[in-house]
Amino acid sequence: MVQVQPRPGAGETVRGVAGRDAGEPRAKGLSGGSVGLLGSAVIGISTVAPVYCLTSTLGPTVGKAGVQMPAVFLAGFLPMLLVAFAYRELNKALPDCGTSFTWTVRAFGPRVGWMCGWGLVIATIIVLSNLAGVATSFFYLLLGRLTGSDSVAALDGDRLVHVVTCLVFIAAATAVSYRGMTATKGVQYTLVGLQLAVLGLFVAMAFTKARTGGGLPGSGSLGFSWTWLNPFEVESFSAFTAGLSLSIFMYWGWDACLTVNEETEGSARTPGRAALLAMVVLVGSYLLTAVAAQMFAGVGDKGPGLGDPATADNVFAALADPVLGPALGVLLFVAVLASAAASLQTTFLPVARTVLAMSAYQALPPSFARIHPRFRSPGRATVAAGVATGVFYAGMSFLSRNVLVDTIYALGLMICFYYSITAFACVWFFRDELRNSVRDACFKGVFPLTGGLLLAAVFCKTLHDMWNPAYGSGSAVLGVGSVFAIGVGLLLLGVVLMELMRRRSPAFFRGETLTQSTPVLVAED
Repeated sequence: MVQVQPRPGAGETVRGVAGRDAGEPRAKGLSGGSVGLLGSAVIGISTVAPVYCLTSTLGPTVGKAGVQMPAVFLAGFLPMLLVAFAYRELNKALPDCGTSFTWTVRAFGPRVGWMCGWGLVIATIIVLSNLAGVATSFFYLLLGRLTGSDSVAALDGDRLVHVVTCLVFIAAATAVSYRGMTATKGVQYTLVGLQLAVLGLFVAMAFTKARTGGGLPGSGSLGFSWTWLNPFEVESFSAFTAGLSLSIFMYWGWDACLTVNEETEGSARTPGRAALLAMVVLVGSYLLTAVAAQMFAGVGDKGPGLGDPATADNVFAALADPVLGPALGVLLFVAVLASAAASLQTTFLPVARTVLAMSAYQALPPSFARIHPRFRSPGRATVAAGVATGVFYAGMSFLSRNVLVDTIYALGLMICFYYSITAFACVWFFRDELRNSVRDACFKGVFPLTGGLLLAAVFCKTLHDMWNPAYGSGSAVLGVGSVFAIGVGLLLLGVVLMELMRRRSPAFFRGETLTQSTPVLVAED
């Protein structure tokens, strides 16, 4: 059975299984009630990959903002929190696994909604490929450390070995996601628990050694100052915006809680609460780790400081032994690998369910709406996402390392694109309710609008910066920065695919399969 939830004010809830004709809602067949509040929050935390984000972002953020790194992390949390309120309110009204796609179609129509869904899908494909690469690199780095063999660690430098190992990781993550939410939860509880426990140990020992004079020799260990949390202390606006774009990336992925809403107990309320819980855990972890690492190692750009360019892409590798000691230092490598592997697996959830919803509403070919009869997961969409990720990463790896790096830099553009559109969709969707109460005005209007405007500003600033060939790897296409060419090119590719689908599936683009009055079907708990 499924529960049909109409737009607020449209009448009483009705029950039943809808048909497949144009204009009628369609049951997607997902397994209802298989995820609780904790499980949903764990999925959101896992998708963000906090330990991996910290080891790869602490150094670059210090390079931009200096000792104000914690303030930049806090500033990046603000627009994400405001957008999270938009997701929560929209999910209460329309708990559909298509999330941004479904909500934006209802607010702004088929074309804007289709492009919003495309932004989420392509951003996820890019992240999946990057996570597979990170997991592979740390896998060989960990093996080299455990075996004491530099030649084993160096295997990651062999392009063929690296790509083949990446494909194995992608296939394994696809297989777990294919088996549905029960298998996903079991894996995630273990991997998320491991990485947060190791991160807590690192923070505790870094604080202790910094306060007792056991900081890293020659690093310029620092005493804590509350000014570190003041974003207005950053030396320039350009430095602040550069750091902000990094911190926004660090929070991306929490919305995975919402994409499993049709499989969550209390689909209308639990996912929104889980997203906010995940955000609180993330910002707390980031601030504590940033302060602890800064106190221990300092922000110098030479030697062991956090600002050292030689260690900027993997700070934990440099701090593992000094903070935890040789015996426990290996745990930090295990935590980074677990973080990347866990995120690789859960990141399949939002892309598969978005594709499922787009297919169910006839915005994509109908084959992607097939649900596995046993696992009750979007099997075809999950496999398609896995294949697309493998092909994308292998192709980019053999084409050019610079191109692969620049696709990661273009990711921020996609994130700001679909998050901001979703925030604006919330304001427009609830426009008739904003005068009902102060709460409605704030959570359905002011907060989402502010978050959307902030992310739209970052989108525009990033687009401007990307034009410069010096942005990213330094490559250029016809005199234009390759990051700009890739970012804009991927969005334009979405426009082309949308037009092809319009010819193939005109009913969706005529507004016949998903409208403001279309009921939402979710599995009963």
